[in-house]
Amino acid sequence: MDEQTRYQEAKKQVEEIKGFYFHLVSYFLVNAVLIVVNLLTSPEYLWFIWPIMGWGVGLIIHGVSVFGGLWGKSWEERKIKEIMEREKRKEA
Repeated sequence: MDEQTRYQEAKKQVEEIKGFYFHLVSYFLVNAVLIVVNLLTSPEYLWFIWPIMGWGVGLIIHGVSVFGGLWGKSWEERKIKEIMEREKRKEA
């Protein structure tokens, strides 16, 4: 892998991390507003729990996709290399 390709991949990864942190900050800000609105309008029913849980699941999935885990990029890279090697052997 040449230097330019590594640079492009690193740049893409930094953009994904920035996107996750933007997602995280917006999650806290929007949900803080929802909590205040809920408590001011109808404190007897705490409906803000539902958007917090739903969006939280999305945030967790986004974090796992960015930082690795079961669905990380390493298996994709291994599979790509495996397929490329298999195609190279077929051509030879």
